[in-house]
Amino acid sequence: MLREEDVIFRSNGSVRKRTKAPPPESGKKYRPMGDIMRTAKPVCPVNEDYYSYIRCEQCRSGEREDELVLCDRCDMGYHLYCLRPIAVRVPVGPWFCPSCTGGRTVRRFPQLQKMIVDFFRIQQSTNAPEDEELRAFHSEVRKRRRRSMPLVRHKKMRRILPFTPSKDPKQRLEQMCSLATALTALQMEFCNDLTYMPGMAPRSANKAIYEKGGMQLLAKKDKETLEICRTMYRRGECPPLVVVFDSCEGFTVQADKDIKDMTFITEYTGDVDYLEKREDDDCDSMMTLLLGTKTSQSLVVCPDKRGNIACFISGINNYTLEGRKKQNLKCVRYNVDGECRVLLVACRDITRGERLYYDYNGYEQEYPTEHFF
Repeated sequence: MLREEDVIFRSNGSVRKRTKAPPPESGKKYRPMGDIMRTAKPVCPVNEDYYSYIRCEQCRSGEREDELVLCDRCDMGYHLYCLRPIAVRVPVGPWFCPSCTGGRTVRRFPQLQKMIVDFFRIQQSTNAPEDEELRAFHSEVRKRRRRSMPLVRHKKMRRILPFTPSKDPKQRLEQMCSLATALTALQMEFCNDLTYMPGMAPRSANKAIYEKGGMQLLAKKDKETLEICRTMYRRGECPPLVVVFDSCEGFTVQADKDIKDMTFITEYTGDVDYLEKREDDDCDSMMTLLLGTKTSQSLVVCPDKRGNIACFISGINNYTLEGRKKQNLKCVRYNVDGECRVLLVACRDITRGERLYYDYNGYEQEYPTEHFF
């Protein structure tokens, strides 16, 4: 017998019988939770005593437990300084040990000119006046180097020198490819400027007049050097540096040719944010940009999403004489047209193949470097 609920009236008045839905497919049958709980093996509750027996899987020591970090998958412990590469701080959020992550593989960036040009947004310009300006500037630099003067006076008038790019285009391509490899491995974008993102510090907050005790002005000649170096970088003429991966130090930078003392290496770039918003951040590459008279004015550069080769330059171990001897760069904050900028400059002659190091604690003694190599 046709029931009323089994009838569908169409818009034209005709009647169609409702078809019955097919029976559900027999899926996987699950055991009742009561049966599972009755047959499950008892597990000892985790308390403070459980963690008191944790040992570092590398050195087998349980000392310095404040520097022990536990894997969120296998619960094994490692000292921060026993990890390779070492970890500077206890990470925020989930962390997995080398055994659970299966090691780290670095995928090399394709050494193709078109991909390099796109990645670094190189401006392929044939602007003759700009070329003439570069030649005139380099000629002036050579004159400055040859000019003789008393030693004392020479030291007082020391100027920042522009870097000299490698002449071989293939060598420059290899250098930029190494940087692109490191940036993509950390899922970062290349950026050679300070960036001001929504939700972070605005550009109006970066004022050198807020610096506690004042900030030194960048001299006119040095400012010209900075702009010339930035112009060269936009044209694909990069500093003679390569980024290499070291099993102990991670990504690090070394000279690809001899570099003279007082040569400009790079500017420290990345997202600008307020220090008070980043106090609990585990990014180990943050750089002080502004130490304000008020805490709310202090700024940092955060190269966790955008940055350049500066974030891969290693820091020295301040606690050992051998560590301090490695320093070949100085990190200086300057007032450039009213804004704070951070420049890395060679503080002595650097030979080809030598790794670059500077003092992470040049302004504040807060960065833990006692376990650096």
